[in-house]
Amino acid sequence: MSETAHPVLPASRRQPAGRKSQQRVKEILEAGRAVFSEKGYARATTAEIAQRLGISEATVFSYFRGKRELCARVIGDWYDESIEAIEAGLPRDGTVHQQFAFIVRMHLQLMLESGTGICELVLSEGRTRHHELSEALVEMQRRYTAPLMRVLARGQECGQIRSDMPLRLLRSLVFGPMEHVLWDATLANRRTDIEATATQLASVLWSALQPPNVELAALAQFSQDVGEAMRRLERERAPR
Repeated sequence: MSETAHPVLPASRRQPAGRKSQQRVKEILEAGRAVFSEKGYARATTAEIAQRLGISEATVFSYFRGKRELCARVIGDWYDESIEAIEAGLPRDGTVHQQFAFIVRMHLQLMLESGTGICELVLSEGRTRHHELSEALVEMQRRYTAPLMRVLARGQECGQIRSDMPLRLLRSLVFGPMEHVLWDATLANRRTDIEATATQLASVLWSALQPPNVELAALAQFSQDVGEAMRRLERERAPR
């Protein structure tokens, strides 16, 4: 797992200490993800989740205090899986542009390949602010956007990304359009060419992130590309 573990959600009625209990929690979360994805939060019920597992609703409540806590745990697990995928796949030796394009593609891929149901759930319920689990979910979102923030900061340092705006505003500039694309795909419930959409979107967003002096930005990019090429050459020539 990358960085630090996500904030602990408020304690459930019974902590799964034994292997059997841990397996039961895993099954409930899997069934919960399926039902929430299919029905959305409002129409999903803990009764249906229990029915799919062939257990009583009371058993669900013995591990989770209610539908809201179960939904928050489902979303939290999705964030954990997605953060791990981004951190594991991020090209560490890549240029700022390459890392940025990777994050854009991965964001669309993680959302859409999970299905429009889980995508809608994360976009809507994952951002709800009126319940006791809001703070934990907000912290998960911060962790999820942290790789992009690091790439943007690196880009500002080397002159490839405009530094006349704060990072939090640049983050919104990137995630705002991506969220619009995701909502469009979700509400229309249609398949999206993820690779083509990510390539086009990354190109548009990268242009918006460029410093006012585009020539200096291009020079900075060229300098970084040359430096990366030299490092690759040195690694290839290094004795094995």
